[in-house]
Amino acid sequence: MRNRRAALAAIAGAASLALALTACGQSGAGGSEEKAGDAKGGTIGIAMPTKSSERWITDGANVEKDLKAKGYKTKLVFGEDDPDQQVSQIENLITQGVKALIIAAIDNKSLNNVLQQAADAKIPVISYDRLILGTKNVDYYASFDNEKVGKLQAGYIVDKLGLAAGKGPFNIELFAGSNDDNNTKYFFNGAMSVLQPYIDSKKLVVKSGQTKMTQVTTLRWDGATAQKRMEDMLTSSYTTGKVDAVLSPYDGISIGIIAALKSDGYGTASKPLPVISGQDAELASVKSIIAGEQSMTVYKDLRKLAKVATDMVDASLNGKKPEVNDTKSYDNGTKVVPAYLLQPVSVDKTNYEKELVEGGYYTADQLK
Repeated sequence: MRNRRAALAAIAGAASLALALTACGQSGAGGSEEKAGDAKGGTIGIAMPTKSSERWITDGANVEKDLKAKGYKTKLVFGEDDPDQQVSQIENLITQGVKALIIAAIDNKSLNNVLQQAADAKIPVISYDRLILGTKNVDYYASFDNEKVGKLQAGYIVDKLGLAAGKGPFNIELFAGSNDDNNTKYFFNGAMSVLQPYIDSKKLVVKSGQTKMTQVTTLRWDGATAQKRMEDMLTSSYTTGKVDAVLSPYDGISIGIIAALKSDGYGTASKPLPVISGQDAELASVKSIIAGEQSMTVYKDLRKLAKVATDMVDASLNGKKPEVNDTKSYDNGTKVVPAYLLQPVSVDKTNYEKELVEGGYYTADQLK
């Protein structure tokens, strides 16, 4: 009898210990809570804006590759430029128990509620390339020096037109990115810090009269929207004279601008295409640069950006402090988000082989 009682007591004790251990392994939000150093093998949620842009497909693939190399599982979703869809996707990732989130926002002000859910579940959030605004629940920001992007674009236009040497006047038209992307103001303000003195001195003339950022934004960075706007400006403002330069913030927008210009007769010996900037070194635009259509692009090595973001996740989940190099610039309206900024590079026909091919971003065959 005594032996039977002892056995029952031992079983009960083991059961109590198992229950205690199970309880210790649960978070208050209902998901499993891992100790620092035990995060490997967990799933990281990655929310990208759209598959309609080559760069976001590349970003998603790079981030997945780097996270898997660090021992994590991944769940990658694309919001297809629908803010509500992206919110729903992030909610689902939280419900599925992801350990961290890397988010490139579609609408930088639409995520407040869902990121509160992430915070309640103790899920760290990395704002990827586009700063998320109006919430304290963003831990780190991984991006490029976005003001410098605009300065590189504008500086190229100034150099090609010979403005610093006193040439002019020239006609220029201005395009900016999506009004719901925080980066848009950095790109545009950076560019205008270079161009505005020439506009003020009338060495650069904006015949459309559209010079304010609110007048020149392009919703969702859409090339077709940019093409329509360029067509309208050619019809209304260029019955006489020609366009000498176009400030374009992004390659997809540049492609739309070029289509409008070519429909109006540009791209011939008698009516050459204007100087046209771009950004992201997308394959179609690099080929356009080689063909002598788009003038330049700002190359941002997305492999490096993915590494920064995944390093931030890995450090955050393992009790370490992620590396940052800017703790002052990126105020999202609620907090200054610690950031790591990479440096962009101007690329045109003279250096694309060195920067893109020798650097391993594209192969020579891809650019044929």
